[in-house]
Amino acid sequence: MAWKREDRREFSDSAASAAPPESAVRPTPMEARRNDRRSTVVNIRSCPPFSNRGYDDADGTRRPNRLRRRKAEEDPSDSGSRALNRPNHPTSRAFSLSPRVGVSSERSPAAEAEVLETAGRSTLGPAEPPLWITVEPHPYKEHHMTTTEPTTADVPPHDPARVVEAPFPDRLRMACQNWAHSSPNLPSLMALYWAKYFFVLIGIWAFWCSFNADYPGFFQFSEWAFTGEAFKKAMVWSMCWELFGFGCGWGPMNARYETWFGGIRHFARTGTIKLPLFRGVPLIGGDTRNALDVGLYLLNQILLLRVLFAPEVTAELLLPCFVLVLVNGLLDKTLFLVARYEHYWVVMGAITFTMLAGYDDLWVAGSKLTWSFIWIWAGVSKWNKHFASVIMFMMNNGPFFPKALKHQLFTDYPEDLRPSRFAHTMANFGHASEVSIPIILFIATATGNETLLLAGCILFTGFHTFIGINNPNGMPVEWNILMIYGGWSLFWFHPEVSILEMTQMPLLFGAMLFSLFAVPLYGNFVPARVSFLPAMRYYAGNWAYNEWLFKKNGCRDKLQKLKKYGNTTHEQLENMIEDETELAYAKSMMGVMRWVHLQGRPLLEALPAAIDDVEDYEMHSGELVGGAILGWNFGDGHLNGWQLLRAIQPICGFEPGELRMISVESQPMMNPTMHWQVYDAAEGLIAEGVTDLTEYLDQPPWPVGEVAAALSGGRSPEAAG
Repeated sequence: MAWKREDRREFSDSAASAAPPESAVRPTPMEARRNDRRSTVVNIRSCPPFSNRGYDDADGTRRPNRLRRRKAEEDPSDSGSRALNRPNHPTSRAFSLSPRVGVSSERSPAAEAEVLETAGRSTLGPAEPPLWITVEPHPYKEHHMTTTEPTTADVPPHDPARVVEAPFPDRLRMACQNWAHSSPNLPSLMALYWAKYFFVLIGIWAFWCSFNADYPGFFQFSEWAFTGEAFKKAMVWSMCWELFGFGCGWGPMNARYETWFGGIRHFARTGTIKLPLFRGVPLIGGDTRNALDVGLYLLNQILLLRVLFAPEVTAELLLPCFVLVLVNGLLDKTLFLVARYEHYWVVMGAITFTMLAGYDDLWVAGSKLTWSFIWIWAGVSKWNKHFASVIMFMMNNGPFFPKALKHQLFTDYPEDLRPSRFAHTMANFGHASEVSIPIILFIATATGNETLLLAGCILFTGFHTFIGINNPNGMPVEWNILMIYGGWSLFWFHPEVSILEMTQMPLLFGAMLFSLFAVPLYGNFVPARVSFLPAMRYYAGNWAYNEWLFKKNGCRDKLQKLKKYGNTTHEQLENMIEDETELAYAKSMMGVMRWVHLQGRPLLEALPAAIDDVEDYEMHSGELVGGAILGWNFGDGHLNGWQLLRAIQPICGFEPGELRMISVESQPMMNPTMHWQVYDAAEGLIAEGVTDLTEYLDQPPWPVGEVAAALSGGRSPEAAG
């Protein structure tokens, strides 16, 4: 009979032959959480090494959460497995991540005799005395605090000096509570961004439209703004805007304080880092940008500008741009994502090939098809456990949501910063609304119901406006503005064109369905293979991400060997803030975003596996490090993961242990787990595991219990007990 313990791993009879004390009970993890009666005691030294595939054993037993001992059995001296064999390291033995785990030496004489008899058969190595851990069930209220007892004064805002002097778990807790207490975005900063949207983005688009044939003048807005030519130029300008670097990831709200954007300043410079699709292929597969890369990027920008200056957008003007976006994407995957392949490039293809085939308005059907699938997949991908924390985070950052009501976003502010029932309700309404938008619009255009059509247009306008005014991460407000404009232009001003008309060009229709249906479907079920942008998991809270851990020995300065447009976020803060306490506090606040989202919970398992002492390392968001090195970032962890680390290592030359990276993959659809890996810049993969998120739904964003004790003093959970 298989038996389980609270750290959510299962063991067969042969692996668990060392029996626990007679007083122990053996509930399943969920049973242990539902009762508060007894404890489970297990011997963690009799656990076998965990396989690298966290699913089924030969007997069908499901193992959803375990660590892989990479090469540990093959060669314990191997550098790749060195971190997994350190005597006091959390991953040197199986350990429980339950917040209520305590180490116990209690065991019955019979159990001790049985352990000593069977210890030699342990797959972990030579016989050694068993180490028992006691696993106690816990409600959330019993364990939400970390290493300190709560006091009446332990409420935010916490003094920065107290935050930076606290052990890591308490430091993180207080940073999260200070974020929940504050209003992060200044009105002046918001004014800067909205001036950018209205006067620069929209203003320059209006300028491009003035070159159109039969342009009636700016003040006859209704006569020119929703024409086919205006829509086409809006699409081309949106792509050009992003490729220049003015769109997603721009400015101080994206931790670009000194140099507000990369974009053309990075892409048009030889020697900068890139991520080729075919690494190692001569001429096109290098890790640094050459003259060919720069030339093709600039050529594409020039051709896009030529389209914008033209009196009419033709297929002959668009076709070279369409091809160059693909070619540039082969040379650097980053550029393909910057150009928003899944949206702008697909619509550009629909416009180009329908016009080449001689159809005047068929591009409207192709564009409607694109808009509809974006809404559908974006809504479907939000049907998860992550999106409520996204709503909580976004609305707390938003400048227009009343501060008096912001605390209602949390289950029990300030002690329980999980999403409240209100946040869950908002999340449910949000993804249900998004999925319903294309359905309403399709029915309205098919039946000619103008009232229903107007209702659908108002719905998507309200939906995207809500996102835009609440300052979403990465600030993709330009994209939301385009979704509103395009929705009205396509559905309200061209109601006579049906999506089904795309069947007139079956090859193009099939190619679009592949991009708009097959790729997102595969990307949602196998997220490790597809970026969240082509998978259309927009703002679902379920993204791949990385945390870069630099040892505090000055090794971060090695990044200065790279050609890049600006400094990393921590370097910018060091240039801006003189007071050491304020600087340390600002750095502590930089990591809050990741931890308060549900997707941050795998870090509770991966961080002890990555480093010995958290105080010896400085944690950087891979998103921000990658943005500085690659010239662009927008929430895609695939861009700032192992391929990037491998690309910079020959230039930077990090020593073993100086730079570690925790890489966490997105949660697959209909699967409650997130896979994570730990890399060393010099040694490669050193650990990996699978986290079952259902076991963390009732836990706070910060470390608690055994993990908190371990991280607070740089000790393994065994020693911390």
